[in-house]
Amino acid sequence: MAQAECLANGPHVDGRRPLHLNVGDTDCWFSDTDYNEESFFVRHAYFLGANDPYKAFKTTLKAEINEEGWTALNNDTSRPFNKPESYRTAVKVINHLGDEVMKVFRVDGR
Repeated sequence: MAQAECLANGPHVDGRRPLHLNVGDTDCWFSDTDYNEESFFVRHAYFLGANDPYKAFKTTLKAEINEEGWTALNNDTSRPFNKPESYRTAVKVINHLGDEVMKVFRVDGR
């Protein structure tokens, strides 16, 4: 099956390039890799954040976090995912102030 991925980079949603998202002062971003236009399901979660997000995450969870696993979560590029049956992927970005924006991308494949 064909694969796709999302890239996060910068301060805002960029509609000029498919699956490209600008996220500047972002604490976290989530993707629904098979968005149905009714509900957003977090299928991938990523935590960028400033000021040592690894330490903050460990403190919040009150647990040790596998560093290899953290590396996968602390990323501006998503893990590859199968192109969705809905041909839509939604990405939700939340900044350090709690503001959020969501953008729906069409994933070619029809």
